[in-house]
Amino acid sequence: MNIDLEKSSGLIKKIKDNVTKVFLGKDDVTEKVIKAMLSGGHILLEDIPGVGKTLLAKAVARSVSGEYRRIQFTADLLPTDVTGVTVYQQKDGSFVFRPGPVFCNVLLADEINRATPRTQSSLLEAMEELQVTVEGQLHKLNEPFFVIATQNPIELEGTYPLPFSQMDRFMVRLKIGYPDFTNEKRILAEQRVLDPIDTLTSVIEIEELLKLQDTVRNLKVSDPVSEYIVKIARRSRDIESAEYGVSPRCCLDLMRYSQAAALCAGRDFVTPDDVKSSAEAVMGHRIIVRKGSRLATSSETEAVDSIVESVEVPL
Repeated sequence: MNIDLEKSSGLIKKIKDNVTKVFLGKDDVTEKVIKAMLSGGHILLEDIPGVGKTLLAKAVARSVSGEYRRIQFTADLLPTDVTGVTVYQQKDGSFVFRPGPVFCNVLLADEINRATPRTQSSLLEAMEELQVTVEGQLHKLNEPFFVIATQNPIELEGTYPLPFSQMDRFMVRLKIGYPDFTNEKRILAEQRVLDPIDTLTSVIEIEELLKLQDTVRNLKVSDPVSEYIVKIARRSRDIESAEYGVSPRCCLDLMRYSQAAALCAGRDFVTPDDVKSSAEAVMGHRIIVRKGSRLATSSETEAVDSIVESVEVPL
């Protein structure tokens, strides 16, 4: 496959410039979300209320011309409210499937941990296999399809923590943090009268996003870099302080996300530095640390850094 790096870089810049019109002062977070989108992976934004999780998700979704849907997850939300339902037509005695909001290109699952485990699990098949099964009937989803989910980690009342199986389906988990002084002042000035998100329009077509995702998959990953990724994954399973290391799915996600990092850097091949810079976002939420171990009191960044630094970097 011939890779047009200049054209790809131009499209990626269009998305980033569009998002940063409204999501101010967090270019590193924006870049990570774009990398996950280019990789075809799902994104979990986890942070306190009011720092812009939903704004970022909406800005990314509106930058692409595909179909965007939002679900506000609540305790009374049913699986059929997500996937759709088969309805009996009294007029002719037939059954008709009415698709749910999951039949879109970008799904914003707002406050996903407020839904019951049964409703949360209705997304598992969609996130992994791009399909849903309703009353025994298989329904394919649109392509591309990815979920941007948000959750608040500090308010536990009325929430249901995501099970490990669902956490593993998110390619990345990202935290946003507070803006700096200058950008917080800009927020006050720019949103005093209007919300800028209302004026945001798409900057690339859905077909262009599909081509970018195809380009990412075709970027060169050398044998030494592939071995480096596998060694990092296996190291996470071998250390005493980890109850469970990362899954083979995580290993694939780390490779794909590293490929997206390479494309964003204007290269058609992956380097060990791409892997190292991608490890925290992809691996942090997938390692279960053993209680009482040294890593149990450290941050996710320190835990992943400890694992990555213990693996020899290929020349």
